[in-house]
Amino acid sequence: MQKSSTIGYILIFFLFLGFWFFNKDNVQQLENQNQEEVIEDKTPVSDTTMVSSQKPDLANEQIIENTHTLSNEVLSVQFTNKGGVPKRVDLLDFKKYDSTHLILFDSNQMRIGYSIPLSNGRVIQTLNSEFNIVKSSKSSISYSYAIGSGEVIQTYTLKPNSYAIDYAVDFKNLDQIIASNNKLAELKWSSEIQNLEKIAKDERPVTSVYYKYLADDDIDNLSESSDDEEVLSTGVQWVSFKQKFFNQTLIHKDGFKEDGIEISTVEPENEDDAIVKNLSATFFIPIESNSVKENMVIYFGPNHYPTLKDQGVELQKIIPLGWGIFGWVNKGIVIPIFNWLDNYFSNYGLIILLLTLIIKLGLFFPMYKVYKSSAKMKLLKPELDEIKERSKGDLQKAQQEQMKLYKQAGVSPLGGCLPQLIQMPILFAMFRFFPASIELRQESLWWAEDLSSYDSIYDFPNGFSIPFYGDHISLFTLMMTTVTLLFTYMNSQNSGQMVGPMKTVMYVMPILFLGFFNNYAAALSFYYFLSTCITIIQNFVIRKYVIDEEKLHLQIQESKKKKVVIKKSKLQKRLEDMAKKRGVDPYTGKPKKK
Repeated sequence: MQKSSTIGYILIFFLFLGFWFFNKDNVQQLENQNQEEVIEDKTPVSDTTMVSSQKPDLANEQIIENTHTLSNEVLSVQFTNKGGVPKRVDLLDFKKYDSTHLILFDSNQMRIGYSIPLSNGRVIQTLNSEFNIVKSSKSSISYSYAIGSGEVIQTYTLKPNSYAIDYAVDFKNLDQIIASNNKLAELKWSSEIQNLEKIAKDERPVTSVYYKYLADDDIDNLSESSDDEEVLSTGVQWVSFKQKFFNQTLIHKDGFKEDGIEISTVEPENEDDAIVKNLSATFFIPIESNSVKENMVIYFGPNHYPTLKDQGVELQKIIPLGWGIFGWVNKGIVIPIFNWLDNYFSNYGLIILLLTLIIKLGLFFPMYKVYKSSAKMKLLKPELDEIKERSKGDLQKAQQEQMKLYKQAGVSPLGGCLPQLIQMPILFAMFRFFPASIELRQESLWWAEDLSSYDSIYDFPNGFSIPFYGDHISLFTLMMTTVTLLFTYMNSQNSGQMVGPMKTVMYVMPILFLGFFNNYAAALSFYYFLSTCITIIQNFVIRKYVIDEEKLHLQIQESKKKKVVIKKSKLQKRLEDMAKKRGVDPYTGKPKKK
């Protein structure tokens, strides 16, 4: 055994020695070739350039890392000469859930660099290359990396009081040394998205890659619930690594026009990991002339609607405000009112209260119609009960008499539906608005520490969790559910219209919402609580001081004296005829007795 090992070591030694001699000849040959190229170009090249252009494996290059920081009122960006890229970003106006300084990324958590194929078969990886500072000021810095007779220059300019960084990359004199069959620089960008909120499971489902097509204003995104990847067949204006309240976005002023852009999102294997997701994007930039300058913007900052809108590239669309009419309500009504109130008040509990009052005031007139219709139906209830008793199960006769009574009294049984429908877009818009509002992040109200997340007055011990409810008790949600049940009871007593299954549904719905909203933003439950309370007060005031039931009753009685002819609609007549042909009662659906 020992003899065999000795022989093996000897063979390995000679094999290594032969490989060394063979590789030595190749290295010498490559050095001579590069020296000849430099002499022919007659271009002065620094020692650093000479070394970097002769090394076949730049990943192993030993770099003495130096950093340089640019900062303004809201942003601090630390750059490194290794790759000439941002190394660390601090958002100065924000903190993490543990009250520590908010660092969007640090060290190698965000990586951005170019792969440049050369004619000799090598591929330059700028991310692993040593750049030199060629120009710097308080607001700008330029890095340069030489490749033979060419160079790559990266310039960053930080604007005052802005989260946007002007980013320009200049490929100079590379067209003669890049591969003739592939004149595309590959821009690789990836980021390990850090957990910046208290609950990682709340941040992970809303973190993904978003992008805007170059041809129109549409935006799209990869899956937020699972791993996903896609190769885009058309150019894009920007790609954004979006998380719950912050984003990293690369914007090209002229657009990334080359197709084949690769984007992906991958969740970490450990769900308790500090990393929420791994996001990446790969772009392709043509290098076909002596100088190609790409003008871009890098955004490192919050998902704040006005701030994103100011970028001028529809970046605000990454905020999930709802589709269709719900998004229009948020953008056209809710956000302007909220921002206006935010300019005058600092307490967000008060802002939500005032927002609720303003919306309720705007809906007062249509809701007055609901209250009036409800009051009329209440006054007609004894007569409706009498009709039911008198008809003795004859649904056709009962329906005809009820419609006649409604016509005489000037009441529409569906009169309260339209105003209720007017409220629905606002209710659904608020459902989207509050959880996505960064203004509410880490803002406290009474026992709620963070209005953008759920409030808890009690956390169940030992990881205990109730299915469809959660592992805690939200007091705002309990308050919302209680007043909703109270309102339902009062409404049923006043109108007298809810009977049978409908009445059961109206009581069951708040109970179901109790479990659903228990894990939602406290601000949302607080808004629904205030809205329902104000509605109850409005009902009481209108019925007590605005609507005179005695006067209304006299008006109904006067209207009943008028002769009313109930005409059947063409559709109603057609349905009745079809039912008769089938031999069934058009109102009960039961076979007629012969």
